[in-house]
Amino acid sequence: MQAHAEELGRFATLRGLRTPHVVRALAMMLGFGIVLCIIGLVYIPWVQTAPGTGSVIALNPRDRVQNVTALVAGRIEQWYVTDGSLVQRGDPIARIIDNDPMLLDRIRAERAQKVAEIAAAEQAARTAMLDVQRTGALFREGLTARRDYEAAQIKVADYNAKIAASRAAINKVDIDLSRQSAQIVRAPRAGRIMRINAGDNATMVKQGDMLATFAPEESSRAVELYVDGRDVPLVKPGRRVRLAFEGWPAIQFSGWPSVAQGMFDGRVRAIDLSASENGLFRILVEPAPDRGPWPKEPFVRLGAKVRGWVLMDTVPAGYELWRQLNDFPLQFPPSQPASDKPVSKAKDKFDAK
Repeated sequence: MQAHAEELGRFATLRGLRTPHVVRALAMMLGFGIVLCIIGLVYIPWVQTAPGTGSVIALNPRDRVQNVTALVAGRIEQWYVTDGSLVQRGDPIARIIDNDPMLLDRIRAERAQKVAEIAAAEQAARTAMLDVQRTGALFREGLTARRDYEAAQIKVADYNAKIAASRAAINKVDIDLSRQSAQIVRAPRAGRIMRINAGDNATMVKQGDMLATFAPEESSRAVELYVDGRDVPLVKPGRRVRLAFEGWPAIQFSGWPSVAQGMFDGRVRAIDLSASENGLFRILVEPAPDRGPWPKEPFVRLGAKVRGWVLMDTVPAGYELWRQLNDFPLQFPPSQPASDKPVSKAKDKFDAK
């Protein structure tokens, strides 16, 4: 030891070197920060989330975008609306006319003819019934043959058959009249005409051809999110969902939902049993009944994109970091059945807010 001190004493410059105070302070800060990070990773709670993307849809099928179709074949005579027009229930959209301008008159004339035939057949049937009564009386007295009595009855049956056939023909004519009277296509409910898909007088349309695209103005909104199949087994109806709508400013903290800003609350309504074409599972999210409403038009339009995070269980932040680095699925609580909906302390604090 003494020899080592004597050797060191020969190097005056080395003996005069000292570690700078700044480096010592920085080393102490780094060490203290590492200790704090380790403690934080062990004890700081982190709410796991199952992320997904999707869009806004109408929950009721009647409230979704629908096609207005032609009820009869013909050509378009007049449009009553343009792209973007607001309409109320029953407002005319387009008028379709048949190629034969006298078609309605011909149908009405055919109906009048059938009515006249029925009146004549009923008069003849009444007369034939009198003949049946007279022939029956003579037959009972033995003054006429059975064949004459039966022939009179057959004649009455023939007139009744003609009356029934004429009435059936009138029903068919009434159906044609009803269809032709539907030449004016009307709006099914209040809404907006999004796009007109047909032309004008030179355009021929068939029954069922699409004329325009219609969207109701007011509808109950829902969100469809597509979640990875790795996470969807733990997603159950009733789970909380945090939503960020396209065009609405928001700041999301995945692990701490209580400090997120500009987010809206939802609740899982249903989960598809099979995967969609994109390989993801669709979940339907409805507004949370115990939270504030979602934004109205024009901020949340049908088809607008949405990002969502389904709130799952609470784990230490270190476990979540380890899970993300190893691409593991969400934690499954072994102490509870799969059908239970565990509620974490962090989520209790979030729900209380």
